[in-house]
Amino acid sequence: MTDQADVVVVGAGAAGLMAGIWAGRTDRASGRRRRILMLDGARTLGAKILVAGGGRCNVTHHAVDEQAYAGSTGPAIRKVLRRFDVPRTVEFFASLGVRLKREDTGKLFPVTDTARTVLNALLGAAGDVGVEIRHPCRVTGVRREAEAGYVLATAGGDEIRCALLVLATGGRSLPKTGSDGAGYAFATALGHTLTERIFPALVPLLVAKGHFIHELSGITVPTTLEVRSGRGRVLARMSGSTLLTHFGLSGPAPLDVSRYYLDAVADDPDATLVVNWCPGRSFEDVDAALSSLGATTVLRWLTGVVPERLGRAIAASAEVDAARPGHALTRDRRRGLAHALTAMAVPVTGDRGYTFAEVTAGGVPLREVRLETMASRVSSGLHLCGEICDVDGRIGGFNFQWAWASGYVAGCAVGAGRPAGA
Repeated sequence: MTDQADVVVVGAGAAGLMAGIWAGRTDRASGRRRRILMLDGARTLGAKILVAGGGRCNVTHHAVDEQAYAGSTGPAIRKVLRRFDVPRTVEFFASLGVRLKREDTGKLFPVTDTARTVLNALLGAAGDVGVEIRHPCRVTGVRREAEAGYVLATAGGDEIRCALLVLATGGRSLPKTGSDGAGYAFATALGHTLTERIFPALVPLLVAKGHFIHELSGITVPTTLEVRSGRGRVLARMSGSTLLTHFGLSGPAPLDVSRYYLDAVADDPDATLVVNWCPGRSFEDVDAALSSLGATTVLRWLTGVVPERLGRAIAASAEVDAARPGHALTRDRRRGLAHALTAMAVPVTGDRGYTFAEVTAGGVPLREVRLETMASRVSSGLHLCGEICDVDGRIGGFNFQWAWASGYVAGCAVGAGRPAGA
């Protein structure tokens, strides 16, 4: 069977729903009622929205700028973010009946503390402007025909034709939610290129077996993490909470730094992840504190800095008897402990993969997209938004903000029927 729509949005996640809503709103504002069809292969719509923020959905962050993102250039990312900023996001959700609250971390959550509130509001808004959502309907291929526009093949054997197409397929992270990377094949089939590397981001890191971190599972501490090149140059630095686990490192700081470490080690196998267990304190600060302990034991001082079990493990790694008084430390042992506390190289062996990654790094470069419309520069009538683009942000609502902003820009453009070159 062959079906026909004016606009097809592939993917009903955050960016796709936003694109569909604004395509419908813009279309209706112009007095038209074109058919807008949204396709999603997942059995559960908006699964990523539902699991985000521990099931509460971290809608955005109170302060968002391009510095929170990696991938494409800062100016390009900023240009899209400014089209639909945080105040507009808060206003948009309020208009849907979803009030947001700001927590101490700067994250914004729905006051209901349930992600279902967010998803239901988006689905309702899409329905209000006549967007048809078909799921599960898996797209298996896309081609462009000069006169027919775009032709989409589905797993059921049907074809769907449209003049305007939005790819909001996501990346490869959390594949159980439907993000399997198929959108990359669609984009390349239509003439786009992809970044050299596509890899998990915001992903827990694996630490070599035998490291003391494995024995301290469940401990959460503030840290500063650095990615250093093989020559010692600091490539990235993130501070925040770190969770020690049975496999390695998780929590906000390791997740934030993960994409930078994985990117660095792909080019430089000698790149390392360095942990400062005393964030805000330098080697010199800690060395001076240890040298002035006198009769105070190393362990007593350590327990004022880190949890006792972690303190004992760090001391043991530096070959220091934590029960000894400070004045009994040799200079070399003291400095070795100060180094272990402020610049411990952790042997990372890999990551937990897309199954546990919150986002995907890499994708279609923004240089191949017209930022005013998110329209393809290589295939007329095609628009791209969300995670399929080479943009990934820190933990804390930044990736959702990119989805809202890029989806809004793409949706308004196709809703207006604006040609790709506009």
